[in-house]
Amino acid sequence: MDWPPHRRPWGRRPCVRRKAHMLYNLLELAREWLMRHDLYRLFMVLDQLQFRVFAAGILSFLIVLRFGPGVIRWLTAKKIGDAAQFDVAQLNEALKSKANTPTMGGILIAFAIAASTLLLADLRNSYVQMALIVLLWHAGVGGADDWLKLTARSRPGGARQGLYAWEKLVFQLGIGLLVGHFAFAEGSVGVEPGGSSLAHVLNLPFQKTFENPSAGPNPSLIYFNAGVYILVMVLMMAGMSNAVNITDGMDGLASGIACAVAIGLVILCVVAGWEEGARALLVPYVATADELAVVSAAIAGASLGFLWWNCSPASVFMGDTGSLCIGGLIGYLAVVIRQEVVVLMMSGVFLIEIASVVMQVGYFKYTKRRSGTGRRILRCAPFHWHLHMGGWPEQKIVARFWILSVMFVAAALASLKLR
Repeated sequence: MDWPPHRRPWGRRPCVRRKAHMLYNLLELAREWLMRHDLYRLFMVLDQLQFRVFAAGILSFLIVLRFGPGVIRWLTAKKIGDAAQFDVAQLNEALKSKANTPTMGGILIAFAIAASTLLLADLRNSYVQMALIVLLWHAGVGGADDWLKLTARSRPGGARQGLYAWEKLVFQLGIGLLVGHFAFAEGSVGVEPGGSSLAHVLNLPFQKTFENPSAGPNPSLIYFNAGVYILVMVLMMAGMSNAVNITDGMDGLASGIACAVAIGLVILCVVAGWEEGARALLVPYVATADELAVVSAAIAGASLGFLWWNCSPASVFMGDTGSLCIGGLIGYLAVVIRQEVVVLMMSGVFLIEIASVVMQVGYFKYTKRRSGTGRRILRCAPFHWHLHMGGWPEQKIVARFWILSVMFVAAALASLKLR
């Protein structure tokens, strides 16, 4: 529906969509030959978002599946393996069998997501461009951290063990500030001076963005200014990247949960960028954000493909390279489509994991300051190791956390109707 400017103060100007994904551009080069042989009509499906979403998921899955063995052999030959160390001797003993398993397998995930997005997403879409920046930035930071940690033994004495915590934080804050600024500006395109955009609205559960599907925005809505929007972007991207990183501790745990959350994000992105759908569900409409469904599908496919090699007993670990880029993308997508609370609900297991670490560290420091002896709430943090030390087999923990994740995603999506 094309609203007159005076009735469209909350959204962007109507956008004429132009196909600019790589497959379409390659197809245009062969257009004359294909039309001459009556084959061009077979490829017109590439213009349909639904097809490109499914294709991105399948393609990223196949990329990880195809290149997995070669990357694993290369990582093994380079002796890029990881042996996590804990303060609990019992846990370190149990993890000895994983000491030679190669890590840094997240390069497979990052490559698959990037390749699928470049081939199938609209590259003229600013939100897609920023998603690629978020992906490559986090993969680069995670890769540098992995490489420094895992090659420390082969370097001269005193070599640093990965990036310092403050360095990682600076990189996370930097990309959050940068992307937050440009995402806010993109959501402001076409808005009249003094007007508001639904791309900046505070979206809460049970809150109706529209009074009804045929009416304008709810007059009681609260809109973020640039500073608050950027702050939310920084917190979501840094928080989610660290949450996924902390969860990545058991075979298949983080990759399986990430796949479930990404599938939920596919639905949220489609609804956010589809005006009729957003109005029907009374959620914020963010013009052109539906193209991010291709990115979400690529995350789901890459995570599922990585699970093929990461399931117990794992042939490879994703390391910071994979966990940071997956978490950073989840946080970025949540803010752009104005569904931070719903995405946090879908990411319930990730939140439990990072909360367990915060509580454990905080309580230990508090009791040590008060009594001189630090005490712990859990046997070991994050929470999956607490359960493992309580007698739960690793495979049972992973399977049950997957089940919980599916339920969290289903409940979060169902909440969209409770408005």
